[in-house]
Amino acid sequence: MTKRKGGHKGKKITLKAAKNSIRITFDGKRRLDLSKMGIAAIPKCLLKICDIEELDLSRNFIRKIPDWIQRFQNLRWLDLHTNQIEKLPESISQLHNLLYLNVCNNKLGINGIPMELSHLKNLRQLNLGLNSIDVLPTILGNLKELNEMSLFDNQLTSVPPSIIKLPKLKKLNTKRNPIQNPEEKTEEKQQETVHRVPELHLVNEKDLCSPCLAKFQMDKSKLKKVKNLMTFAMKTPFSNNLVSPNSTVKETILN
Repeated sequence: MTKRKGGHKGKKITLKAAKNSIRITFDGKRRLDLSKMGIAAIPKCLLKICDIEELDLSRNFIRKIPDWIQRFQNLRWLDLHTNQIEKLPESISQLHNLLYLNVCNNKLGINGIPMELSHLKNLRQLNLGLNSIDVLPTILGNLKELNEMSLFDNQLTSVPPSIIKLPKLKKLNTKRNPIQNPEEKTEEKQQETVHRVPELHLVNEKDLCSPCLAKFQMDKSKLKKVKNLMTFAMKTPFSNNLVSPNSTVKETILN
């Protein structure tokens, strides 16, 4: 369908058509699949079947999620990706059984994510990728059951520590933001710790002070003895009467 001036007009969905689009999932849940239907507005007739557990409205032209979405109290899976949504309603926080929420590839910005989203205490997966988000509410750190969060292709310059430290979070995707992946930062920090060494300066012996020169010559002499002993040990066959090379080296250094 082509877009008209002032926005996409959208296709009308009847209650009968909606009921015919309900499928039973492998675990016995009822899923209403209205994806790729050319819908511009969520039809209010869906309230007649608001006891469904899964709702797929992806790949449409939806701009607004109505407040009455809170009536879908059994909803555990909500897919809204690839629409034109600019803001999520505060009422979405009333979906207490929601486990999966996908709003990837929309038009969410700084004001598009309500603080109330943090009330979804049972949420396991949250996909906010491919939007225009540059700041995340720190209160999203209250989503203690979250194990996967996607933030890729946004405008984030940082991720709140409260989110990074979520106790059950296993996957955090922040690719293609103007920040580094937190996991990459951690890895770089570890590598820096491993490879960091004190600064070394090369000087001529003549530039050393008397105490430093004496210490240098003593250390140099010890190293030379160790080298000679190791060379001797490698060339001489071992026998029960010989002292082990390590013991000889240790004794020489101590003396």
